[in-house]
Amino acid sequence: MRRTVRLSLGLAAVLTVAAPAGLAWAQTAPAPYDQRRGVFTFAGGLEKSLPAVVQVTTLGQSEGPSSASREPKLIATGSGVIIDAAQGIIVTNQHVVENGTKFTVDMLDGRLLDATLIGADKATDIAVLKIEAPGLMQVEIVDSDTLRTGDVAFAVGYPLGLDQTVTMGVISGLNRSGLGDAVEDYIQTDAAVNSGNSGGPLLDSRGRLIGINTSILSGGGGGNDGIAFAVPTRIMLVVVGQLRDFGEVRRGEIGAVLGSLTAERARELGLGIVRGAVVLDVAPGSPAEQAGLRAGDVITRIHSRPVANAGSVLATVGVAAPDSRLNVAWLRDGVEMGGEVQVRMATPQGVVMGQDRLLARGATLAAASGDVPGLRVESVESGSVAAAAGLRAGDLIVGIDGAGVADLAGASVALSAEGVRALTVRRGEGEVQITL
Repeated sequence: MRRTVRLSLGLAAVLTVAAPAGLAWAQTAPAPYDQRRGVFTFAGGLEKSLPAVVQVTTLGQSEGPSSASREPKLIATGSGVIIDAAQGIIVTNQHVVENGTKFTVDMLDGRLLDATLIGADKATDIAVLKIEAPGLMQVEIVDSDTLRTGDVAFAVGYPLGLDQTVTMGVISGLNRSGLGDAVEDYIQTDAAVNSGNSGGPLLDSRGRLIGINTSILSGGGGGNDGIAFAVPTRIMLVVVGQLRDFGEVRRGEIGAVLGSLTAERARELGLGIVRGAVVLDVAPGSPAEQAGLRAGDVITRIHSRPVANAGSVLATVGVAAPDSRLNVAWLRDGVEMGGEVQVRMATPQGVVMGQDRLLARGATLAAASGDVPGLRVESVESGSVAAAAGLRAGDLIVGIDGAGVADLAGASVALSAEGVRALTVRRGEGEVQITL
């Protein structure tokens, strides 16, 4: 069956489309077509959500000697979206509000409102603001797990100093990771996202929220190259819920030190795959050990989700409620195995002691090889305390608070203590001092 539809598009055009026999597609499928104006449009779905998209301005306190220099100054601008109109709850990016002391929100209707910071989470780049005003509108939220590659998507925000702007693209990929953040499970889209879009919503073709725009990949100059990433609503809702309840995110852990499966590691393990999370070590008595995981295993799925690298596991475990159980599938010597792992509350110090590795404050440490004293830094999670302090993979820690580093156990005790630690680090031919 073929059906010819004449469209008024400003030009005499005829569109011929093929429809499956017996399918009354014109009557049953809502086509984005405005019969009155004779144009294709998604405006009907988007217009109800646009009033919920706001511009966020972050001001910080100067430390100058005069009163004038102590006035708040502009630090950053970005976008945000109202998800709870009754309570005035806005979601934006953590990097938009970072170091801010005062926050303002520009509404689509022209109102300028003061906002209060409820909480922020660096690992997921999510922050929550609160405003008080009548007549607010909120966006409808949809489960991001229902998305499919190829779905139409819209990025809305205030880029490059412009007023509210809508750009269109498609979902280019799902479960993206490898960007270096501690918790990774991004939606990738080619909708144009630029400076100022950070924290704004990614909407589906019906104007429903599917993610929060957070970053781009650019070949140079910081412009848009058609590769942008958004935090999916699956993660956003958990993080926002905890920030609203506790002012912070209380993460889970399973007691495993993980690394990403690279081509080099895959060859060493004799595997024909390059996606997965390698278990580098397992803490004695931890949930991971009780589930049957051990060093050398490669986690391929967790909670029915494919694992691209270590960030994929952190994304699932990190937002899981303590005491919840997750199904895990892994490879051992090329044989697929599986089990359940129970999530426990992460230790406040962020220290996990394994058989021959130590995960401390975002850095994975192992004893140096040969007769060299100290601990070798194997990896550093981006966004972690260790990364912020300047610790790098390949560094050799030779001292903590002026004392030599004898073994992993001693380092675990020292790094578990509250407060900052002074590290003496051998890097290349020299030494650097790092406060961790």
